[in-house]
Amino acid sequence: MFEDALAQVPLFQGLTRRELTVLAANAREREYPAGATLLRQGETGVGLFIITAGSVHVNQATADGETRELGDFGRGAALGEMSLLDDMPRTATVVATEPTKAIVIPVWDFRASLREAPDISIKLLTVLSHRLRASETQMTAHN
Repeated sequence: MFEDALAQVPLFQGLTRRELTVLAANAREREYPAGATLLRQGETGVGLFIITAGSVHVNQATADGETRELGDFGRGAALGEMSLLDDMPRTATVVATEPTKAIVIPVWDFRASLREAPDISIKLLTVLSHRLRASETQMTAHN
């Protein structure tokens, strides 16, 4: 049921339908009223959120006490990818700007899926490697 939404997440590009089905088995859809906080900067991440309806606003508190507006996101936006891979705190706060639905994959269920289908891990490493190479290329071009 959630496989199509998961297939749109950049981190999951290249996964087979079967692998997406393994991940989708642990996904749940949640509803949030306008004004609800989905993710809070500084808190430990509990998983990935994919917006399926509605919209959210993302902002980030800076070290100097300012607030950096990162934008508004709607259907198809994936938020919290990094929390699936590390145990670091959230880097931004996400608030529903209208009634919003999101598919949520908790980190503990995601990691269980990786144990069930280890090829997913290898494909994720490839995606992350491509991202790192792109970042290095971009940094080199700006220096």
